Amino acid sequence: MNFLIMLLMISKVSFPLTSPAFKANGDIPVKYTCEGENISPPLLIGEVPAHTKSLAIVVDDPDADKKVVTHWIAWNIPADTRMINEGARPGTQGKNERGENRYMGPCPPKGQHHYFFKIYALDQMLDLKEGSSKEELIKAMTGHILAEGELVGLYEKQAKAK
Repeated sequence: MNFLIMLLMISKVSFPLTSPAFKANGDIPVKYTCEGENISPPLLIGEVPAHTKSLAIVVDDPDADKKVVTHWIAWNIPADTRMINEGARPGTQGKNERGENRYMGPCPPKGQHHYFFKIYALDQMLDLKEGSSKEELIKAMTGHILAEGELVGLYEKQAKAK
């Protein structure tokens, strides 16, 4: 079983994660993709558990060929954060699929893909250095997740005019 799935099964409490830019299971605007400005969309974070010490974000695409593609990871986001502005770089940034410490917008090679924006309420700050991988983040979060939220967006590249 996938380690991330096992981690999510342990965490049963949820809280809302939404975006003013797109609805749950709706299309992500081009602005937030490789075909646009390639900046992160604004995110609204619901009420987290009282003992939350920090938040972490994982954005990935499970529809990619042969593996899940990591688009963005960040951690040690202050627990009282309720909005992450568009283009913001909250907390400590980790490596995306390209090895960059930043958001990487949707850019599927073909067809429509699902992009999972996941947020975690943690009971501690994480002792991870900038540029850590998703696997390192998941390992550090294990046993410290109080609650989680998820927002799924869809994207398919725009047809090019010939």
